[in-house]
Formats: sequence, C-alpha cells, structure tokens
Amino acid sequence: MKIKLVSRKEVKITKKTTSKFKPLLDALAKLEPGGQALEVNYSTDKEFAAMRNVVYAYNRDNGVKIRSSRDSVNSKVYYYINK
Repeated sequence: MKIKLVSRKEVKITKKTTSKFKPLLDALAKLEPGGQALEVNYSTDKEFAAMRNVVYAYNRDNGVKIRSSRDSVNSKVYYYINK
C-alpha cells in the first residue's frame, strides 16, 4: 500500500455540482461587478446557511468576492458583486 500526501487543491469534490444548489452556482457565474443582484428565496435558516457555504466555496475557488444582503422578514438573500 502506497500512501502519499497531496495538496488539497488537487482533490476535486463534485458533490456541489450535482446538488440542489447547481442553479445557484450557475447564476453566480453570471454576476458582474456593479451589475444586477441575484435574489434567492430560502425556506429555513439551515438552507440559508448551506447556500452561504456554497457561495463561500465559489468565492474561494474562483477568486471573486460575492457579497450578500439578507432580508430575514421575507426569507430572501441578495447576492451581488461591488464595483
């Protein structure tokens, strides 16, 4: 048995591309700096946290800084990129 340490960047995780958040990932790719914001509805705080984790991973993987604003009364979150 051979055991070897590899960089974490070499390990590709494909779960997020087949998850229920695939439409969110596709929409995040269309955001432009200073352009329109993306409005996403959520049903529970757990779902909101999961979306936030997906966006954090997207930021890290693509080197962008997508910001968010939460409307907890209407259960919506807005994603945008500043100029």
